[in-house]
Amino acid sequence: MFGCECFYRKKMDLLPLSDPEPFSLPASLPQWPHGQGFASGKLNLGELEVVKISRFKFIWSSNLEDRKKGVTFYKPVGIPDGFYILGHYCQSNDQPLRGFVLVAREAPSKSEAADFSTRVTSPALREPLDYTLAWKSNDGSEESLEGCGFFWLPQPPEGYKSVGYLVTSSKKPKLDKVRCVRADLTDRCEKYRVMHLEFSFRVWSTRPYHRGMLGRGVSIGTFSCISESIPGLELPLSCLKNLDPSLHGMPNCDQIHALINHYGPTFFFHPNEIYLPSSVSWFFENGALLFRKGDSVGEPIDVGGSNLPSGGCNDGEFWIDLPSGDQRKTIKLGNLASAKLYLHVKPALGGTFTDIALWIFCPFNGPATLKVGIMNIALNKIGRHVCDWEHVTLRICNFTGELWSIYFSQHSGGVWVNAYELEYIEGNKAVIYSSRNGHASFPHPGNYIQGSAKLGIGIRNDCASSNFYVDSSTHYELVAAKYLGDGIVAEPGWLQFMRKWGPTIVYDSRTELDKIVHVLPVMLQSSVKNIFDKLPVELYGEEGPTGPKEKNNWVGDERG
Repeated sequence: MFGCECFYRKKMDLLPLSDPEPFSLPASLPQWPHGQGFASGKLNLGELEVVKISRFKFIWSSNLEDRKKGVTFYKPVGIPDGFYILGHYCQSNDQPLRGFVLVAREAPSKSEAADFSTRVTSPALREPLDYTLAWKSNDGSEESLEGCGFFWLPQPPEGYKSVGYLVTSSKKPKLDKVRCVRADLTDRCEKYRVMHLEFSFRVWSTRPYHRGMLGRGVSIGTFSCISESIPGLELPLSCLKNLDPSLHGMPNCDQIHALINHYGPTFFFHPNEIYLPSSVSWFFENGALLFRKGDSVGEPIDVGGSNLPSGGCNDGEFWIDLPSGDQRKTIKLGNLASAKLYLHVKPALGGTFTDIALWIFCPFNGPATLKVGIMNIALNKIGRHVCDWEHVTLRICNFTGELWSIYFSQHSGGVWVNAYELEYIEGNKAVIYSSRNGHASFPHPGNYIQGSAKLGIGIRNDCASSNFYVDSSTHYELVAAKYLGDGIVAEPGWLQFMRKWGPTIVYDSRTELDKIVHVLPVMLQSSVKNIFDKLPVELYGEEGPTGPKEKNNWVGDERG
């Protein structure tokens, strides 16, 4: 173990860090339409009722020489009567305070709880039997304990699970300071992002293992830690599980419309963008054709897509393509006036959050541009394909109705961006920058390299503000919200088309890339070839994408 001197170099460092500046959205929240449990401050998980706590009191900080690289641990304050702490909170010092932990109590109505899960005689919450000291910043020598941190893992009774650590600056906490949760009310959780890595002490944020539209794992907002002094102690925690089949914290239809009206971001396309978005109906009306394997003549598609084959899988039997001739050239350019965002609303993190996936459609995806140092090489074929489906996802907190983060889809991956890292154009409406030709989404303008940004080698993603934009708060269509029940949201016919929105054209794109490599300076050739090998497969052929409902994130969680 390491003594306190590893973290506190001077006497002045023994003073606790001031709390991070709390983050607030640019504008106050509206009065949401009346509903069941959405934005009510409390959520029923079955036998448990939980409240989100965002007010904290300082406990201890790693307080490294560069404080911005450290982390601070807090305990929740302002806990309602009858609720119990499940664990403490950890925050990186270089971020505004924007976290939470859940506190819990047994659901007030036992008869209601009986509808959600099998009733047993054991209480939902119990005190731990003891604590295990998971890590301490003092080695037990003559150094003063003042300013040191101690990390305690509750030892649950048989049939119960620990769901969070407690942190103290001195002695072991009392047993009544935390509660363990009956095992059947918990779910598996996993490490997520590294928050702190120093010496033998490692801290991660956590998230439920079972996520997505069907997952019922509930994030508690706590952290996990491990010390090399305790071999094998890898995430001995669980998260909560929502056993309420009604998911009463999810927004109703009126609340969904209020949310998109309040938070709907504006999508900006590059000023030099040629291949702009359109509505799906405009695409169909202006000549899109349905082809069947073995037939050389395509069939016009009904404006609502009613004659598209529905269901099944991407078996290669059908695909959509553009018309020929001048009409093909016209439809590839899109129609910004008709463009809209298509909304899929679904539960996230066990129904404690709502994900609003906003899908945007472009009739054509343009060719890529390769950047090698100061050189920019326009590629002829690589990256282009008929039709392009892109999306971003707004994650909304169901306790309060706050925008929590936005997922930016970027080719074969993507990234979550916290609300405090976004740009806002008006009130709480964020800005989305769509990259030129490829339409990947980014939170800020600039040139993003898909490859090696360090070497300056890869595919360019150029983003900038322009007069080409779509305001999703007014130009949208709600196409799916399965949790609301059958018939509440009528899904359009085209959403059921599971095949390719574009033909598959195979060509030797690697030959084009190899020609580029051979004209480069010898010192760059090896690096460029290695980066080419890591580029997404879709860059090496021309293949239309599948529709939104065929994507993994339609039911599952976002990647990232």
